[in-house]
Amino acid sequence: MIPLIALSLWGSSHYRLFELYYFLPGILLGLFYSVYLVRSYGGTPGKLIVGIRIRKLDGEPVGYREALLRYFPEALLGLLMSIGFILSVFHMSDAEYVSLSFMERAKRMNELAPSWQTPLQWIQTAWVWSELLVLLTNRKRRALHDFIAGTVVVHASPKVTPPEVSNPALPV
Repeated sequence: MIPLIALSLWGSSHYRLFELYYFLPGILLGLFYSVYLVRSYGGTPGKLIVGIRIRKLDGEPVGYREALLRYFPEALLGLLMSIGFILSVFHMSDAEYVSLSFMERAKRMNELAPSWQTPLQWIQTAWVWSELLVLLTNRKRRALHDFIAGTVVVHASPKVTPPEVSNPALPV
C-alpha cells in the first residue's frame, strides 16, 4: 500500500482534481482491499503476515456480508469526506491550488468545503476514538466494526502437516 499512498499524496499535491480522478479507483481499491481480501483470505496482507485472521464469532470464515459490514462505517465516512474535499477544490483555480503549501492548502480547502464537512470530521474523529476505546475495553479485543459485522480477529492456527502413516502392507 505504501506505493499507492505515495502516489496519492504526490498526485493530490500536484493536481487540483486528483481526488476527483482517484474517487472511483479509490472506492474499488478499498472494496478489493477491505472486502475481497478479507473474504478470500481471512484478512488484509498485514494481518496475514503477523499471523492473525478475521473470523465469524463461531469460527467460520468471513463471508462477503460480514466483510462489507465490517468495512461500511469506514467506507461511508471516507466517501463523504472525499466528496467534501472534491467540492472544495472546485472553488479554487489550478494556480491557487499549486501555489499553496500543504498546510495552507488544507486550511483553504476547509474554508471552501461544504458546511457539513466540519461536523463530518468530528464524527470521523469520534468514530476512530470509539473504535480504539471499545477495542481496549473488551476481553476479545473486538472493535466496533467487529461488533457490527459479528466478527473477531484471532491468531491463525499453524498449519500442521499430518504425520506420515506407515502402511504395514507396503514394503518399507
